[in-house]
Amino acid sequence: MARIAGIDIPKEKHIVISLTYLFGIGKPLAQRLLKSLNIEEARKTKDLTEEEVIKIRTYIDNNYKVEGDLRREVTLNIKRLIEINSYRGIRHKRGLPVRGQRTHTNARTRKGRRKAVGIKAKGK
Repeated sequence: MARIAGIDIPKEKHIVISLTYLFGIGKPLAQRLLKSLNIEEARKTKDLTEEEVIKIRTYIDNNYKVEGDLRREVTLNIKRLIEINSYRGIRHKRGLPVRGQRTHTNARTRKGRRKAVGIKAKGK
């Protein structure tokens, strides 16, 4: 298994898909990265030479924020929004949708399971 940015990427998948296992790298970015390094997208990870893996690893380390650094930056941005009491920070704090979605219906993912109001349990 190739190890990039502290993550073991799968051997049996195409390299363009394997790179998406890194937090902060999606398919378009992986395609651009491989194109700049002259590596075919269709090759499997197990078919890469050690030099190519090292080339990918150094390119990612030098040019992109991935995994721990990126996660830390995102959480610090959210903490900053909460701290300055911005509208978005308040939405984060309350666990509600942040980007303007409606909450009258839907938004169950952010709000959690429904809380029953005014319904008493049947007594035995």
